[in-house]
Amino acid sequence: MTAPNDLAAYWMPFTANRQFKAAPRLFAGASGMHYRMTDGRQILDGTAGLWCVNAGHCRPEIAAAIAAQARELDYATAFQMGHPAAFTLAARLARLAPGDLDHVFYVNSGSEAVETALKIALAYHHARGDSRRVRLIGRERGYHGVNFGGMAVGGIGNNRKQFGPGLGAVDHLPHTHDLSRNAFSRGQPDWGAHLADDLLRLIALHDASTIAAVIVEPMAGSTGVLVPPKGYLERLREICDAHGILLIFDEVITGFGRLGASFAAERFGVIPDLMTAAKGLTNAAVPMGAVFARAHVHDALMTGPDAAIELFHGYTYSGHPLACAAAHATLDIYEKEDLFARAARIEPHFEAAVHRLDDGKNVVDVRNIGIAAGIEFAQRDGRPGVRAYDVFLKCLDMGLLTRQAGDVIALSPPLIASEAEIDTMAGILAEAAATVA
Repeated sequence: MTAPNDLAAYWMPFTANRQFKAAPRLFAGASGMHYRMTDGRQILDGTAGLWCVNAGHCRPEIAAAIAAQARELDYATAFQMGHPAAFTLAARLARLAPGDLDHVFYVNSGSEAVETALKIALAYHHARGDSRRVRLIGRERGYHGVNFGGMAVGGIGNNRKQFGPGLGAVDHLPHTHDLSRNAFSRGQPDWGAHLADDLLRLIALHDASTIAAVIVEPMAGSTGVLVPPKGYLERLREICDAHGILLIFDEVITGFGRLGASFAAERFGVIPDLMTAAKGLTNAAVPMGAVFARAHVHDALMTGPDAAIELFHGYTYSGHPLACAAAHATLDIYEKEDLFARAARIEPHFEAAVHRLDDGKNVVDVRNIGIAAGIEFAQRDGRPGVRAYDVFLKCLDMGLLTRQAGDVIALSPPLIASEAEIDTMAGILAEAAATVA
């Protein structure tokens, strides 16, 4: 694919458009662990696309499944109709999910998954005659997509400040990141479980009878890989149970092997009432997301006349045939290549590699869990993100794609990454950091 000669028409998301278009960086192809730029350079993918290409790029099995499905059934409405692949996939996903997260509602993205989970939580309490429970609790530095619900419960200021107050009846827990106490942690930090008890303060402030749900990312990825302290998620589960509050895990990033298990809920042994997923569900080949619901949540809405619609919610492309085909093929690869277990096996090597940057120039923290790491840099002259952006560009010049999030460079390579490729990533990042002022 050649470079376009006009960049003006495309308004790019989460991008400094004028800066980018003055010096564009354009992908032309991809295969396995690498992108190919329009100038022919090969770029090692250190971010699995955007936390999503867990099985590596352009897998022929997935492409073939999508093409075959497009020839047989290109589209089917999910409203009062269905197609077999949507049902077989849901059953397969339910078997993969931990605990009794046995019911699957399809969406098209992580943002839509969050909106859906929030609405299901509200509908659940309404169905049980508890309609006062309308308050939603998120967390500072949380990212739950960019729709109004996800933006409201999210806790990243730049994602909210242009768009007004958004939803009311929302509050936030404190984030768990404290450089003075848990910098350079390997895996879960020892400090911070007590921060979950701030939920008790919010319960005292608002009264539990008004709170519908708490939503957190088990590992906060988009804000720079914030790892949950030991015991933190367990304590949130305990408090929610004690006060009749639903717990939602946003596993859009952590699902499908990123933490060396099917989901973070499995790794941490904490089962939420609702769980969102997307990204790795189809290896990013076709947009798709899902919300997993435990039996008690699903069953609470399966009341009233049989002919009544239980949940007035859904999307034109929910359970799209091509997305279902891509998801089935992706799950086949995960199973055949045992990629979740492989991620667990290579985690110690990945951890050792990224922590070689602990003494790197301007590095103030390195943290990791599963196949994800955040390398945090000191701000340059009080300007957030400037130094990390320069490191991002330097890495790209040297043949490595990373992800910049504020002052953090995140690494989250495909789960097929070899130990040698992981070492290459860490080496390039170390060299890039050393050359950036």
